[in-house]
Amino acid sequence: MKKNKKPNTLELPHCEIAVGYLYCTTANQYRAVLAMQGDFLIYAPSSEGMGPLSSSTPSMPFENSPFKKCQIATFAKKAYQPFEFNGTLALKHLLNTAQIAEATAQCNAQQAINALLAE
Repeated sequence: MKKNKKPNTLELPHCEIAVGYLYCTTANQYRAVLAMQGDFLIYAPSSEGMGPLSSSTPSMPFENSPFKKCQIATFAKKAYQPFEFNGTLALKHLLNTAQIAEATAQCNAQQAINALLAE
């Protein structure tokens, strides 16, 4: 007997996914979208079970975490939750240029980003 899957109401609409934004899954994994081209994106994932980030957090949480490349539809299907970042509660948060550069460097994604954007 097959179990009916519960509808996932926390999936992101495709139009909500954008480069330079930070998202948080319901497993408390932060994800920074670093590049998008066609149907694919590259993102920096943190470990799961991360504590809350704040303006006093010394660095982005992607150190030693390899970047991921996946279809935008696959990224959107993960369950996301609103989270507080820099004093605002939202489903996604815009990163500044330094934060994007730091996330890119932490997961060593620059070459993969360049390859994706060249496709």
